[in-house]
Amino acid sequence: MKSSTLPPLRVSPELRADAEAVLAPGESLSSFVHDAVTRTIEYRKAQQEFVARGLASATKARRTGRYVSSGTALKSLRRQLAQGRSTSKQS
Repeated sequence: MKSSTLPPLRVSPELRADAEAVLAPGESLSSFVHDAVTRTIEYRKAQQEFVARGLASATKARRTGRYVSSGTALKSLRRQLAQGRSTSKQS
């Protein structure tokens, strides 16, 4: 597959200086921008998928009339958080 370029981007001198100030050793401004674009795309896809799952869940709940109480949901989330914390302490 042939590579392509993103459009040139005009920024203020302050923004460019801020970006250059946080570059890792040996990192170019181009690779920094590429990484930022890649991460933003991944974040937005995850956001869209999250919203889609939530809307699908709401539709299913309305259709079936079965809802989960906030207390039950929070209890489950707390349990998952505790399991995640105990797993990360073991590593």
